[in-house]
Amino acid sequence: MSEPKTARKRASRIEVPAAEAADPSASSLYVQSVEKAMKVLTAFDGSKRQLSLSEIAMLTGFDMSATQRFTYTLATLGYLFKDPDSRKYELSPRLLDFTYHYLTSNELVSRATPYLQQLGSETEEATNLTVLDDTDIVFVLRIVSRNVFNAHVITGSRLPAYCTAPGLAILATLPDGEIDDILSRTNLVPYTAATVYQPRKIKERIVQIRKQGYAHAEDEYFVSDISTAAAITNAHGRGIGAVNIAVARSRWHADRDEKRFADLVISTASAISSRRRVE
Repeated sequence: MSEPKTARKRASRIEVPAAEAADPSASSLYVQSVEKAMKVLTAFDGSKRQLSLSEIAMLTGFDMSATQRFTYTLATLGYLFKDPDSRKYELSPRLLDFTYHYLTSNELVSRATPYLQQLGSETEEATNLTVLDDTDIVFVLRIVSRNVFNAHVITGSRLPAYCTAPGLAILATLPDGEIDDILSRTNLVPYTAATVYQPRKIKERIVQIRKQGYAHAEDEYFVSDISTAAAITNAHGRGIGAVNIAVARSRWHADRDEKRFADLVISTASAISSRRRVE
């Protein structure tokens, strides 16, 4: 006799222990040596081009023996380069393979590229595609112009979501509980005198962004930087990225530009957004 459907459904469910659900690293599937290798790579945070073995050990918390084994393996694989004179390590260009593969295989980047190019050509300002990663936004596509304000912001740059127009635009599409969780895990600090960093004020701001359909920030992370953004959404209305236009204050005309740029980012984000019907 065939097994009832309900029984088969119950049997197909995988029971995940509560400890593993709360802490994925407690799972038997979790490979700690991979985590340690990633810790070595992320020790190179851009503050210093080269790090000695002892500096890597200090930054990762590993003993010298473990540090030596991981750096040797990563250098052998080509992800670290060891200077023969200083005997210090630095990141290898091979790591850019991951960036290349991400950008060329990512559907959102592919879909957004022609729209951002058109937006940049029309405004002669920097246009960006960002995605939310935990509490930060990450720049995954950046079209710069001769009027670019901050040349140090490049593909891969991270900024906090709570005080950037793209971050706020994406946050505004999320449920309130998820926003509370993100803010609770964020280091909320005033980067400038204009930064809105109080949770209550951030949430009030998000309510307004939901009403108007775009986010606007002035001088909140970089002084003299003005940004207008709209969220790119999936078929469920959840933000999967944001389009923004960044303008230097010296080129900003408040009486005309906010409305103009808001209309542009809203229409661009809408064109990129997924409109497939939710089943």
